[in-house]
Amino acid sequence: MPVFGKGVGRVCAVVAGASAKEMSRQLRMGLKSTPTVELRLDWLKNDAERANFLRWLKEFGSAKATLLATCRRREGGGKFAGDIDGELYWLMQAREAGCEWCDLEMETYRELPEGTLREFPLPHRILLSIHDFECTPKLPRTVSVARHGVVDAVKIAAKAKTIEDSLRLLRVARRSRSFVGVPMGDVGLPARILALREGSELAYAPVEEATAPGQVSLDEMLHLYRAHELTRATKVYGVIGDPIGHSLSPVLHNTGFAVRRINAAYLPFLVNRLGDFLKAIPEFGICGFSVTLPHKQTILKHLKECEPLAAEIGAVNTVVVRRNGSLYGCNTDYVGVLKALQKKHPIKGSRALIFGAGGAARAAAFALARAGAFVGICARREKTARELARAVGGEVIARRALRTERFDAILNATPVGMHPHENISPLSADELQCRIVMDLIYRPERTKLLKIAAQKEIATVSGVEMFLAQGFAQWEIWTGKRAPEAAMRRAVHSALRWRS
Repeated sequence: MPVFGKGVGRVCAVVAGASAKEMSRQLRMGLKSTPTVELRLDWLKNDAERANFLRWLKEFGSAKATLLATCRRREGGGKFAGDIDGELYWLMQAREAGCEWCDLEMETYRELPEGTLREFPLPHRILLSIHDFECTPKLPRTVSVARHGVVDAVKIAAKAKTIEDSLRLLRVARRSRSFVGVPMGDVGLPARILALREGSELAYAPVEEATAPGQVSLDEMLHLYRAHELTRATKVYGVIGDPIGHSLSPVLHNTGFAVRRINAAYLPFLVNRLGDFLKAIPEFGICGFSVTLPHKQTILKHLKECEPLAAEIGAVNTVVVRRNGSLYGCNTDYVGVLKALQKKHPIKGSRALIFGAGGAARAAAFALARAGAFVGICARREKTARELARAVGGEVIARRALRTERFDAILNATPVGMHPHENISPLSADELQCRIVMDLIYRPERTKLLKIAAQKEIATVSGVEMFLAQGFAQWEIWTGKRAPEAAMRRAVHSALRWRS
């Protein structure tokens, strides 16, 4: 029997505010999406606000909701400055206000005399929680509620420093009952979303302010990732990179899955060491993934097979995981550059400068050269620039020459100016001697570079156009279906406006 209910009720909205007014507003918002809510009483700024909120809660009434009260002391990673007596007092008051559950830290449990926990009139059901905000400790094979006596469920929340850390916690969830597994941190985010699929009784998501590292919002948990609907039959896709928090690929691809009613989810994987991610592919059940900085070139040596064009480019942004576990790579950045740029200017016979020489730059250089453009390469690493220029039959352009040489198009293929460093431009105004400036960065939609170009009355092409085109091609490679381009485009533009 599920401990916290089924379906959407397994997603626990986290309500955390400094005042009773904030808490009550968030609670009403959370209950519109899920009947299960954690009330972080320790976030209230003082005892008066706690008393005000619980008084309001009692009057509010929430018979159809499952409310879980938490008053975590600082010793357990919370904000409550009081002692154990104060914590227990507020949890008892929470019972009077209608809370069925309370979250009790292991630190508190150990301080109480053995066998005395149920002597306190706490909420009827107790979740015993263990937090480690530094690392994922050594974990038992399974967690048994019976070992802890009089509690109803056990939670382990631990920071995942590696992907393997997050998998270790999911394995415990898979083997245990009445257990909540919460991988914390950016590395643990995909496992946090998949935790319900693996057997965790709850997944936490804040209504507003995050209360633990790596949380995604309640709206994203329910509507972007649909965590409560994921099963072992769900196909998992993702994007790997470092950094990865800026990526809108989950918005793009998950929208496509939802519109076409495909049982699939697309997750962001923060990957520092590529080998760690590749080892985790079978256990996560990953069917394909996008590749971004800094792995577009290093992924090549791990592929069983690669499409000829991607091999020639020397960079891969799309990987298919075949049924036998082998990896097949291809490049859709190539298509993205052509579709985005040719809307503004004929490519054949034009002069184009590419600023940068990494994976994205290689795709752009091959795309433009094959379409009949002269390609110049300007990059900080002279040797890399020379190799790329030779590969596409172009030439290296020195940075000092940009103030005098003219081009039809200049493309920025570096990450300079990407969120959260929006106020930086890779090139200055006097280096933009051209008709068109294209920035391969898509967040922000209008980068500092594009703003400088617009001020000079130079036509601009946002990286969003390339991002969408390459993403549509990826989606179709993985699914074998036509991408719902209009819906995917609307979702990305909406997300850009909301996050700007």
